Amino acid sequence: MSNASLSPLPSADRPDVTARLRDALLEASFTADGLLELLGAPAYAALSRSETVPALRATRGDTPLELLVRLFLLQQPASYARVADVLPVDACLESGWLDRVGDDEVVATVDVRPYGGPGGEDWFIVSDLGCAVGGAGGIGNHAEGVVLGVGGASTTLAGLTVRTPVSAALDLGTGSGIQALHAAAHATRVTATDVNPRALHITALTLALSGAPAADLREGSLYEPVADDETYDLIVSNPPFVISPGARLTYRDGGMGGDDLCRSLVQQTGERLNEGGFAHFLANWQHVEGEEWTDRLRSWVPRGCDAWIVQREVQDVTQYAELWLRDAGDHRGDPADYQARYDAWLDEFEARKVRAVGFGWITLRRTGAAEPSVVAEEWPHPIEQPLGETVRAHFDRVDYLRSHDDAALLEAHFALAGEVVQEQVGLPGAEDPEHVVLRQNRGMRRATRVDTVGAGFAGVCDGTMSAGRILDAIAQLVGEDPVALRDRTPAQIRLLVEQGFLEPA
Repeated sequence: MSNASLSPLPSADRPDVTARLRDALLEASFTADGLLELLGAPAYAALSRSETVPALRATRGDTPLELLVRLFLLQQPASYARVADVLPVDACLESGWLDRVGDDEVVATVDVRPYGGPGGEDWFIVSDLGCAVGGAGGIGNHAEGVVLGVGGASTTLAGLTVRTPVSAALDLGTGSGIQALHAAAHATRVTATDVNPRALHITALTLALSGAPAADLREGSLYEPVADDETYDLIVSNPPFVISPGARLTYRDGGMGGDDLCRSLVQQTGERLNEGGFAHFLANWQHVEGEEWTDRLRSWVPRGCDAWIVQREVQDVTQYAELWLRDAGDHRGDPADYQARYDAWLDEFEARKVRAVGFGWITLRRTGAAEPSVVAEEWPHPIEQPLGETVRAHFDRVDYLRSHDDAALLEAHFALAGEVVQEQVGLPGAEDPEHVVLRQNRGMRRATRVDTVGAGFAGVCDGTMSAGRILDAIAQLVGEDPVALRDRTPAQIRLLVEQGFLEPA
């Protein structure tokens, strides 16, 4: 497939028109909040699944907002005269945001989706027609260079990124520019790369229409457009991570064998990060026969970096192939073609001895520590986004534990983290519980089993007494040797700190 079936894009060199268009959209309340109020939660949620019928039903009126939703999100033609009441129509036609159809109607040349920033900003994500919502819902255009809008993967990555002020940020494989847009809010300088020149053009439109500073846009694959001596405080990437036989769709298929694209991306990042800098990636990885996935991922981590790797989901090879065949809309095409592509996918996995594919995120932090920390875990349970502060706190705790041996832990003061609850599990009427569970209601929403000493210790921690003094008091209360208790408890304290149940006071 080629770009021949894609519409010409609006000009990225008409900031005057883009500013007037932005003002008109905001004047009509074409924002994330305005959209939710107009459509209602069910129709709004349906749009995120690429289902447009509820939104069409909710926009049968003639208000400016209904007109804009039909025009920019539902690809419906509109009367030139009516659009002229809402938008600078001639300027939008001349600069390519709109196009004429027939004698008296206009259509949008791109999708424009309102998107609420984390600080309440009114942003807009530009994408190709029919692609305002990305993800595996069946894209609206199958051209090789098609650029998708906002999907679940995009918002996941944006939510888990550490948002501290930085000098330089890099967005690899920028697509429609959502990660660059987020970075522009807290980075002095943003660089964005993409192998697809159409994506760079759309990123420029997204930033301009959102009122964000322009980024340094560079064409090329991953780090290719980045000079050897350029380093960054923040690197983010939602790369084309799909493990596929070939590279049909630029936005998702990396064109390398197996999970090599994700591996090479992670391995090349260490030398690009400044000390203390973070890198956040979404990735897929192979579960290969006879190999632990955690060992595979640990081997990717570059020297000089701490890492936190979280596997959120695992699919067997048939589920995985079907997911991405549906994403390309192949299930709606010729059955023989669908079967041939399905076979090709399974042939590829069989040749590589792949039995399943994992999906999750990888966070790196550049560190000068002699022994970097690499945590690889499976966590398929619900979490609370945004997770950026949780991610930053994880690495702060890594630093703390790395600099405190067991003796130092016993001298330290701790406080129970906020919104931690205790659950006791046991038979009804039993004098003592079988076990005690501590559960977080924020962030990763972890739960961990502790013994009665651990539960008692955590419950008393308010920052006023050292860990050692608390254990001595518990030993006296339960009639246990205080020395033995001090010897065996630091491992449990270390685990509770590592998982965020206890915080250094």
